[in-house]
Amino acid sequence: MADWLTPTEWDALRLSLRVSLWATLCSLPLALLTAHALARWRFPGREVLNGLVHLPLVLPPVVTGYLLLLTFGTRGPIGSVLQDLGIVFAFRWTGAALAAAIMAFPLMVRAIRLSVEAVDPRLEQAAGTLGASRAWVWLTVTLPLILPGVIAGAVLAFAKAMGEFGATITFVSNIPGQTQTLPSAIYAFLQVPGGEGSAARLVAISVAVAMGALILSEWLARRVARRVAGA
Repeated sequence: MADWLTPTEWDALRLSLRVSLWATLCSLPLALLTAHALARWRFPGREVLNGLVHLPLVLPPVVTGYLLLLTFGTRGPIGSVLQDLGIVFAFRWTGAALAAAIMAFPLMVRAIRLSVEAVDPRLEQAAGTLGASRAWVWLTVTLPLILPGVIAGAVLAFAKAMGEFGATITFVSNIPGQTQTLPSAIYAFLQVPGGEGSAARLVAISVAVAMGALILSEWLARRVARRVAGA
């Protein structure tokens, strides 16, 4: 693939993979907690939390990127504090990962939440009556049952992160080799004469990744449905 792509195209692909991987891995623990809370817990503000989780799906991505810039920029309330600690998100690849994680978070939470809701609570209650703690029940009963759904959600989130453009370019700009991901590179190539070939190659890669993620996600969703039904 390195011979097929130019150095600029390869840098964009490599950065996209890096950003998407970190966005998925870092948001997964919070997605597990959030999905479990929305599926099983009843508490004041539950609907507000559900709305906040899904807000990135309905907001224009540019708005999300602007809010990230206001919050995590070097002059933002959180960004200024993090900068003093040596952590900078604005106009860095880490900011691209943060933007991608926020945009992909709703898809991951929804996939995991559906898996949790499909698990019969009586299975967990039975394990509890045998003396197992809640944490042990979750690790030994709930997690194995929802694992295909967790993987499916992570795959969807990874694919979404690979395709994120609006929030990313607003928050971290489009700096080749630093913040230029696949969508940003496609946009940049389409702005210059003769860039159609490079754009077409990156589009083909993006379509292949997205289609592969959808197929894998559907396969895993069918697996979790059969597994829960057999339980």
